[in-house]
Amino acid sequence: MALDLPAIRGQFPILSREVNGKPLVYLDNAASAQKPRAVLDAMSVQAETAYANVHRGLHTLANETTAAYEAARTTVQKFINAPSPDTIIFTKGGTEAINLVASGLAAEIQAGDEIILSISEHHSNIVPWHFLRERHGAVLKWVPIREDGTLDMDAYAAALGPKTRFVSLGHMSNVLGTVIDAKKAVDLAHANGAQILLDGCQAGVHLDVDVQETGCDFYVLTGHKIYGPTGIGALYGTPDALDRLRPYQGGGEMIEIVEQERVTYNTAPHKFEAGTPPILQAIGFGVAIDWISSFDKDDIFAHEDALYRRALTALKEVNGLRVFGDANEKGPVLSFGIEGLHPHDIAQLVDRYGVAIRAGHHCAQPLMSHLGVTATARASFGIYNTPEEVDVFVEALNKARGMLL
Repeated sequence: MALDLPAIRGQFPILSREVNGKPLVYLDNAASAQKPRAVLDAMSVQAETAYANVHRGLHTLANETTAAYEAARTTVQKFINAPSPDTIIFTKGGTEAINLVASGLAAEIQAGDEIILSISEHHSNIVPWHFLRERHGAVLKWVPIREDGTLDMDAYAAALGPKTRFVSLGHMSNVLGTVIDAKKAVDLAHANGAQILLDGCQAGVHLDVDVQETGCDFYVLTGHKIYGPTGIGALYGTPDALDRLRPYQGGGEMIEIVEQERVTYNTAPHKFEAGTPPILQAIGFGVAIDWISSFDKDDIFAHEDALYRRALTALKEVNGLRVFGDANEKGPVLSFGIEGLHPHDIAQLVDRYGVAIRAGHHCAQPLMSHLGVTATARASFGIYNTPEEVDVFVEALNKARGMLL
């Protein structure tokens, strides 16, 4: 069933504004999606009517806020089919979730232990593992991508070895939009005795995620790409994986007993949520998931894929244009370059026509080096984008090219 785009767009206040005298065409969804009124209102109403700290008080407001916060945890659990709410850790975003795992594993990492990454990872799934390389002598092994941008699974299988301790892979590339065979990647890691984390910050909004079917040890989400607020994300971990992981931060809530000579820790998820959490953001995150879950995921995928295909077809007519990542099955992310033009100039010029796209290395410098460029331009599509907006984008791009060449 086709999505009711006017009704959907009407729920996003920001989409009614103009930029440089033109209607806003927002095509930077892979960086951060806009927020529907339901999310904005939920956080506002909670703050206005029933706000207190969670898990600490016995009064009515504390109980109501705790109930709303924990209900959001259950929403995240169901969204990715985790086995229990206790396997969901709230973090301030996907970056902190990955850092939490890397920090928690540090005590187990010995010099020479290998950590496998792909060349297409976001910096947030690279730098925390460099910390283990710098501080504990871990060895980072890099899996290449094929010509179409897909992960080279043969090379991945070959990279696994007796020294492999951990694997961390993006489920969907933020630059190329390509999706890995998550189940196969997990099975290969486990067959080699390694744990594996999947970075789902991009995949969470576009794909059906089932962590139990996939079998991964850890899965990472971030709220602001799933039409939710910033400052909130989630880490899923299997009970065994979370039990092995040492606490990331110390403070209130994550303890059982604190004495002068010893401390004992709480169980997951509270073991990893030290201090006052992002309460309103977590509640908004839950509402965002409920909102996106009210639509059929197949309808969303078909709509976003049609937008991507429409843009791809039109851009292939632009002289000197190169598309990065053209796999048959991928998310609605279109990275490109135009010979003779810097991506930053492209982005600034199309902005004159109200079109917001991304330009830069997209926090993926190893991938840029692999592609032989320093930056790309990127248009990424979401549920509220329309075919007409794609046409505006293409027209603006052609005008920009005419101005610069």
